[in-house]
Amino acid sequence: MSRTIIKNARMVNEGRIEEGDLLVEGERIARIGPSISSDGARVIDIQGKFLFPGVIDDQVHFREPGLTHKGDIGTESRAALAGGITSFMEQPNTVPQTTTIEKLEEKFQMGARSSYANYSFLFGGTNDNLEELKKLDRHACSGVKLFLGSSTGNMLVDDEEVLEQIFRNTEMVISAHCEDETTIRQNLEAYREKYGDDIPVKYHPLIRSEEACYLSSSKAVALARKTGARLHVFHLSTAREMELFTNEIPLEEKKITAEVCLHHLWFSEEDYESLGTHIKWNPAVKKAADREALWEALLDNRIDVIATDHAPHTLEEKDQTYLKAPSGGPLVQHLLPAMMEKVLDGKIKAETLITKMCHNPAILFQIRDRGYLREGYYADLTVVDPDDPWMVGKGNILYKCGWSPFEGTGFRTRVTHTFVNGHLAYENGTFSGQRNSKRLTFNRS
Repeated sequence: MSRTIIKNARMVNEGRIEEGDLLVEGERIARIGPSISSDGARVIDIQGKFLFPGVIDDQVHFREPGLTHKGDIGTESRAALAGGITSFMEQPNTVPQTTTIEKLEEKFQMGARSSYANYSFLFGGTNDNLEELKKLDRHACSGVKLFLGSSTGNMLVDDEEVLEQIFRNTEMVISAHCEDETTIRQNLEAYREKYGDDIPVKYHPLIRSEEACYLSSSKAVALARKTGARLHVFHLSTAREMELFTNEIPLEEKKITAEVCLHHLWFSEEDYESLGTHIKWNPAVKKAADREALWEALLDNRIDVIATDHAPHTLEEKDQTYLKAPSGGPLVQHLLPAMMEKVLDGKIKAETLITKMCHNPAILFQIRDRGYLREGYYADLTVVDPDDPWMVGKGNILYKCGWSPFEGTGFRTRVTHTFVNGHLAYENGTFSGQRNSKRLTFNRS
């Protein structure tokens, strides 16, 4: 059994920062203490750098199968490792869609063949696959995904009777993309009448508006309360939606939870002028006031999780006009460095960041033995140097699509080491080449 000691670490875990050592034996964390020695163990002295649990990203689109010119499980999971992400949950709007148990298992086979990070996949609910969804074992995957507003893949669920039946017939977390389709279509028509096919991208947050988001998310929350379903609302983007969520009970007891993504915490409508369709997402990046309200809700625990919604497209696709350019962008490599900027700026504590990116996804999805620095847990670990400045550029972008909305942005921190199940998978810009990933498993009674 291989043994590795990580020495002189500033371990950020369960609301504390403690200095000490961590011993990895095989795939697991064997010991955590102030000073550890073990004969024959490899020693990695990280000299006071941060040691985090591996980040768990609950929302990515790795584009496999069917859209692999944009990205694939292999390329994007490697980029994730360079960003300190050791586990991901991939979305069902691929080609074909992951809307049958057969297609879900095919996805898991792809993950087993190709992924460098631990993996799970969401099962997609549609207007016509309720009976298939009822057959889904609650241990099979991370949960069910519903598109309550159209997005890439045309998986819109707009039959209210079916929607209620889905909420009543699954014990797993229902993760929802919430935008009201009727409102979006009406807004789009109004801007088409004014601009034809040359709508400026700055109107994206007015087309996919605050009202469209609130109508859909409030309806989903009301339905969850009515049915008792376990609802998780993805990529919130507006101040108004924050009234729908509570911080008055522990996460373990919440039936309705919330996620925010990096781009909604970083960008605002002011950035459309310089970045254009490169920051076109659904839901849209909105006002600076919305961004600040999201931060406030994140810090007071109305928002439970930070994720990426990593969704690569080629530059050729993104550089089209507003109506033709697809929504989404690549983010897994840069999530942790970007959020660490906010730690250094005093916007969020490192302990809180790790709660939102590691502990809470593990709690929310009931992931077994991950998300913490705990003896007996899988050794999914990320080392971050808090003082190693670098700039995002074409030469260091690892996404298959080859671009990033952060190009030209300087970061002060750098991921130096990433361990997956005890295996040192990434070290100072070099990948080991060996895959040691596992399918995520869940603690569900």
